Amino acid sequence: MAGSADLPVAELIDVTRLYKMGANEVRALDRFSFTFRAGEYWSIMGSSGSGKSTLLNLLGCIDRPTTGAYRIKGEDTQTLDDDELSELRSRHIGFVFQSYNLIQQLNVLENILVPLIYQDDPPEDGEERARRLAQRVGLGDRLDHKPTELSGGQQQRVAIARALVNDPTFVLADEATGNLDSKTAKEILDLFDELHAEGKTILLVTHEPSVGLRAQKTLRLKDGRIEDVRDNRAVVA
Repeated sequence: MAGSADLPVAELIDVTRLYKMGANEVRALDRFSFTFRAGEYWSIMGSSGSGKSTLLNLLGCIDRPTTGAYRIKGEDTQTLDDDELSELRSRHIGFVFQSYNLIQQLNVLENILVPLIYQDDPPEDGEERARRLAQRVGLGDRLDHKPTELSGGQQQRVAIARALVNDPTFVLADEATGNLDSKTAKEILDLFDELHAEGKTILLVTHEPSVGLRAQKTLRLKDGRIEDVRDNRAVVA
């Protein structure tokens, strides 16, 4: 049997997700199968209604498949109760959202530490790790600042540090540059490039073609199925 290092970081197997809309049934994902491996940098794209948001929710363990299997490092999420799913999420997934989702009452350091609160056995060096990450994203001198005292780009940097503090199996970024001006968006994407170069696995959900091209590969959805899989390195070359 392959060791855990050889297992896909995220694997969807024949996944269907159905939603009831009154008397109608919407098939948001339709027998969807795909594998994401360690160290990859994917953009996930598609028009409204393509299944992009549903896939995001499944990857983040915010939702579950109606049928099929979703495995993180070989562990089947379907067999877990809500508490076990929360623990799995806190150990394996780092989230970066378009709206930052920082806690306004907490300062930069405290916001970065939030994911560790949900772990059954948080690391002893949690605060030291958070301070290093704040320095890494250029906010080492802003640790006592509240979100309202930061620019949008700075808040997103806090969110990225928060996403990394649990040393996740992969980072799931949802429209991470959507609320930023072009200069700040480039700085955030440059940071993702650096993280990927250091070996981080990044899954970036976006509707912007120029942002999608920054990833190593693009997975495009249509009507709950895979429309296209593209290696962006060949496109850029």
